[in-house]
Amino acid sequence: MRFQPHVTVAAVIEREGRFLLVRERIDGHVKYNQPAGHLEDGESLVEAVIRETLEETARHFTPIALVGIYRWVNPVGETFLRVAFSGTAGERDVSRALDDGIEDTEWLSPDALRTLGERLRSPLVLRAVADHGAGHRYPLALLRELD
Repeated sequence: MRFQPHVTVAAVIEREGRFLLVRERIDGHVKYNQPAGHLEDGESLVEAVIRETLEETARHFTPIALVGIYRWVNPVGETFLRVAFSGTAGERDVSRALDDGIEDTEWLSPDALRTLGERLRSPLVLRAVADHGAGHRYPLALLRELD
């Protein structure tokens, strides 16, 4: 069987020292995550993060830089390759419904995020916030789309 990691994208959006997170219900449990999701067939990584952010937050996201590329193996052995982008988001379009499972969005400080513990969707959430806080920014030009 061929190894196929899950390729995901995430938006790291900071405003006044707080980060935009989604509060979602997964298997009956509330979890917090950056706006994030899977890359879909035929879309670029940038297109994916813009789409996912709009679907999960009802906000238009403008990617500015890459924060990092992360590999994580979850407790059941699935491998995720996550590309995290920093950027800006507009105001919430209250006429748009949020994705199924998303209860709401919240702006949380890094200290508040650290207190969430098991309520974080994965360790990738805190790592991307920490890397963003440490100034990790890489040009979007690193991404090359070849057809």
